Amino acid sequence: MTPLGIIAGGGGLPVRVAEAVAASGRDVVVAVLDGHGDASAYAAYPSRAFRWGLAATMLAWLKEHGVHQVVLAGTVSRPSILSLRPDAAGFKLLARIGRAAFTGDDSILRAVMKVLAEDGFEVIGAQQVLAGLLPAAALLSGPEPDDVARADIQRGLAVCRALGSVDVGQGCVIQQGLVLAVEAIEGTDAMLARAGGLRREGPGGVLVKCVKPGQSRLADLPTIGPRTVDNAVTAGLRGLAFEANGTILLERETTIARATAAGVFLLAFDPEHFTEGTTA
Repeated sequence: MTPLGIIAGGGGLPVRVAEAVAASGRDVVVAVLDGHGDASAYAAYPSRAFRWGLAATMLAWLKEHGVHQVVLAGTVSRPSILSLRPDAAGFKLLARIGRAAFTGDDSILRAVMKVLAEDGFEVIGAQQVLAGLLPAAALLSGPEPDDVARADIQRGLAVCRALGSVDVGQGCVIQQGLVLAVEAIEGTDAMLARAGGLRREGPGGVLVKCVKPGQSRLADLPTIGPRTVDNAVTAGLRGLAFEANGTILLERETTIARATAAGVFLLAFDPEHFTEGTTA
């Protein structure tokens, strides 16, 4: 079997993917996005760090190592075009991607995956490697959301869908029907920090995360983990609600234990049950 290539951003997900694949007996080759992933975490595998402007060189390097399948995993901040500083091959790749791809996170991912496919790579999702990464609909911890919390989840789903339709973010914080914060390029942790300073009296707010309308399920799915729970608690929230079968739950046992200890609910929800005009 040919090696699996991992294009690694930050966080623990690409590390877990590499470990799982290696444990299965398959070779792993890791291209680390410079400034996002930690190259030292992949010292056990053939690995190399590449900045965005050397993306074409990165793809050539993966091919040299016999890679045909790749996983895009980890957190990545979308670069500006001016920051890329591409080499000659990078200029050609940038022309294939096009400037329009840099208008949003999902648009650039779609363009990158199109280029990967044109170059003979097959992109697979991290969930195809790690079982149980996308929880099914269930209350995983904490008290059952009451009517106020359920209304906040419904409101949050509508807000997330509106944001996602213009390729902006995947999350928001709702408290008693008020939109305290929406996620843009700063990411979930920074959004939660901002929301904490805006909270109102009364029942705490809810973090809502869901997949963008039409988003590929192969990369950049909404993600929560122990740090998300910690930051939500610090922000005074009383629950985290995320789309079932579409959100990556990192360190499942630890995340659930943190939420349970803090007394906040952790709900993987079916969007059909929280869409405006339906009865949950």
